[in-house]
Amino acid sequence: MKHFAILLVSLLLLKQGYAQRKKNGATTQPAPLVDSIAFHLYTDSLKKGLHNYINIDGKLPAGGWYPLTAEDILFESDGGRFEGNNLIVPADFDKEKLTITATYKRKPTLKKTVTIYIKILEDGPLKTKEEIMEELRRPPKKNKRGG
Repeated sequence: MKHFAILLVSLLLLKQGYAQRKKNGATTQPAPLVDSIAFHLYTDSLKKGLHNYINIDGKLPAGGWYPLTAEDILFESDGGRFEGNNLIVPADFDKEKLTITATYKRKPTLKKTVTIYIKILEDGPLKTKEEIMEELRRPPKKNKRGG
């Protein structure tokens, strides 16, 4: 009888939506079902040897956007490897671009593909605090085109 009561309470909790999946010790809600997916990238090029976050969102039936993770999306690429939403491009990667395909796991017909170029130029040295302050003090340059 005790086991029956526990089973009954568990079923009631599941039905009411109180049971939540657990991942890495944290309680999370399942992602809502989406109508479409889209890449919303933070950059126009990928950097070698770094974690490049690949942001993909799902369009909700009501019109809003919902951020999706590797739990929701199957990521594939013709270069590098994924760790969650992060694409790691090897430092010795020798192609000028790579292609990423994102497939929504709950509806595999929802797929998006994007081609992203690899950053070629190295980042220059960061400006010092003094250089930044000096630029802020200088008056803005006037546009030489007459108007």
